[in-house]
Amino acid sequence: MSDNHLKGALDTLKETGVRITPQRHAILEYLINAMAHPTADDIYKALEGKFPNMSVATVYNNLRVFKEVGLVKELNYGDASSRFDYVTTDHYHVICESCGKMVDFHYPGLNEVEALAAHVTGFKVSHHRMEIYGACQECQSTDVH
Repeated sequence: MSDNHLKGALDTLKETGVRITPQRHAILEYLINAMAHPTADDIYKALEGKFPNMSVATVYNNLRVFKEVGLVKELNYGDASSRFDYVTTDHYHVICESCGKMVDFHYPGLNEVEALAAHVTGFKVSHHRMEIYGACQECQSTDVH
């Protein structure tokens, strides 16, 4: 499955005229396979052994490019650093309040909520986001009550 995502993402980059460097390829591949919604620093640390001349700025710049072409979403949940999510289908996130772990949660889109919000308020709604908070299984097992 991730090979198809990678091929599709590389095709999107080619179609939009973005040159595919080895670093871009590696960052994209890492993002597609990452389940933990990594920060730019996480990506940098994971790839620095393979690309010793790559900087954190390179990772940020590439993430910005991926965001601009619609391959990546920046998730900013009030903590210090943004996390990045490869865009597949619409989904929501369940977030651990203890360790910050973030897991995808697939649920039918709440388009009717957007339509109702637009109707009631007169807003032109562009998007929505829903987060669910709690304690992940690992944090539950270390929690002493």
